[in-house]
Amino acid sequence: MKKFMLIGAVIAVIGVGAFALSRVFAKQRGAWQNAETVKVVRRNIRSVVKATGVIKPMVGAEVRVGSTVSGVVSHLLVRIGDRVQKGAVLAEIDSRELVARHDAAQAAVRLANANVSYTTADLRRKQELSAAQVISKSELDLAQQAFAVAEQQYRQAEANLADAATQLGYARVVAPITGIVESVSTQEGETVAASFAAPTFVTLLDLSRLELWAYVDETDIGRVQVGQKATFTVDTYADQTFPGKVTAIYPQAQIRDNVVDYMTVVRFRPPRDYILRPEMTTTVQIVLEQHQNVLALPLRAVRRDAGSQYVMVRNGNTAERRPVTTGLRDDSYCEIVSGLREGDEVLIEESKDKRQTQ
Repeated sequence: MKKFMLIGAVIAVIGVGAFALSRVFAKQRGAWQNAETVKVVRRNIRSVVKATGVIKPMVGAEVRVGSTVSGVVSHLLVRIGDRVQKGAVLAEIDSRELVARHDAAQAAVRLANANVSYTTADLRRKQELSAAQVISKSELDLAQQAFAVAEQQYRQAEANLADAATQLGYARVVAPITGIVESVSTQEGETVAASFAAPTFVTLLDLSRLELWAYVDETDIGRVQVGQKATFTVDTYADQTFPGKVTAIYPQAQIRDNVVDYMTVVRFRPPRDYILRPEMTTTVQIVLEQHQNVLALPLRAVRRDAGSQYVMVRNGNTAERRPVTTGLRDDSYCEIVSGLREGDEVLIEESKDKRQTQ
């Protein structure tokens, strides 16, 4: 009787254990079935350096236009925001005094020319008389000297006329570049004095010649090189990404709020359908390396254990642990170099907060 009771107890224990184990397996299968998964797909992965920046005019793209002559501004022909072409007249200065100087210079040229004509004829006569030994050698020398003086006076008068014409031309202030009128610093009726520096009338800006100054942290500047591609966005067009290229890295650091940055110049073509302006704040991504059409997984899908990397691949109602080798990564995805094939279904690792709430 005791033997039968012992056998029955053992069978009961085995049955209870089998039942509990089946419950565990069933629960685990249910967990795998309800777990979040993602498939291995192909995408582009790139490694970037992020920085903030600001848009600035290139050298020569912002020009302060003034006058090199003094006088009263008689006409101001532009306003802020006007677009002007190179050579267009921006302002005019009262030129009556300059016109008078120009007329006087012209008269001086005509007088000098008449003196040259007289001394030329007189020298020719004196040369003929000297050849006939009618006059002395000293008289011929005086005629030659008078001709040389008259000729130099004519050249001086011509130079004065050219200077007067140049000064008269300065009375019309013209645009040296094509651009937008950024600011106006004078008004009609105002007297300007051109002494050591030309007074600024207007400031022109060529919006087609802008560049980006990106402030790269000292921890990242070692990976940035001239020629690397870059992209940036501005707050005005938050959904639009603009391409560019690194063209220069300034050797001198800029320290702001105890943070060491290095100014990196990014050149870009002016966008066709968008207007970028100086001092716009930008968010920049400088592309260090880029792999096209590679197998990729979200970073959350890759797990680590004792220095190795692995993923949990769905296999029916169960999951199979599989080691993987990763490559390039960005903020969200990493490249899968080996261990998986396109289309494999991988379980996403749950966050600690999510597991604690379950």
